[in-house]
Amino acid sequence: MTIDHGMADAGREVVGELVLGAWDAFLDQAAAVDLGRATRLPGWRAHEVCVHLGAWPDRAALAGLVAAARAGGTGEPADPDASNARVAAAHRDADRAAVLAALRAAREATERYLTDEPVELDTAPTVSTVGRLPMLSVVLGQAYELAVHGLDLVSAGAPPPPAPVLQSGIAALADVTGALAAAQGITAGAALATPDGGWAFAAADASGWTVRRLAAGEVPGTAVEAPADLLLDAASGRVNPVVALARRRLRVHELTGLMQLAPIVQSAPGIPGGPILQLAARTLGTTGGLLGRLRRG
Repeated sequence: MTIDHGMADAGREVVGELVLGAWDAFLDQAAAVDLGRATRLPGWRAHEVCVHLGAWPDRAALAGLVAAARAGGTGEPADPDASNARVAAAHRDADRAAVLAALRAAREATERYLTDEPVELDTAPTVSTVGRLPMLSVVLGQAYELAVHGLDLVSAGAPPPPAPVLQSGIAALADVTGALAAAQGITAGAALATPDGGWAFAAADASGWTVRRLAAGEVPGTAVEAPADLLLDAASGRVNPVVALARRRLRVHELTGLMQLAPIVQSAPGIPGGPILQLAARTLGTTGGLLGRLRRG
């Protein structure tokens, strides 16, 4: 039986364009922002946002993921909050040049993976912070982080991430959600739709998952629909999706379909998109509850 591996099946050329483009845009943002400015993240300046994405002698995240893939993807996921706190504290006093150099080093490590590592490693499982995922899906996952943190830097005065970067982040979000659904034996899917298009995934139990690009205006079946920046903010918990839904800035189509994916949150509480899946669990309630009020308005 053929196993689908989502965006890993699209290959390095496609994934590389998405993730390296996201790195280039984030580097431009970092170069333009005052790293001492506060961001919308409590207690984090632009400095901490950039530091935790960089590659440092005491933290080379991608190298560890590659080693885990080579070893068969065994082990337990690390606590990302604790890891981020450690690296932010360790490099709190790093100067601007060092922070920007660490970001460039992280981008270079990604490019080296895409250029030098054997292609067979792309579908090998590795231990990410949310569970076992194909190595190339984890590489693409950087695009989600870079898009979300690019939006964080806007609150510190940086220019906004370009629209293609936001779409790359949504592609990574769709891919990770599909992978985790397939790993749990869930047969379901959803679309992440924006006015400029979006991405949809479909998980099919033991046969894996697929991811496809959506055209502008395409909102098929079960879907979450919002402008790209709001969709990423809701997925990452920067914006409360319940409030966005109530204000009609975010729309959910066929909520019962989304509900099929909600069990993922139990096994991976910190997954990208978790707040949206929790929204499904909360709003699919009794007749006359929140969902009923929103639909009647």
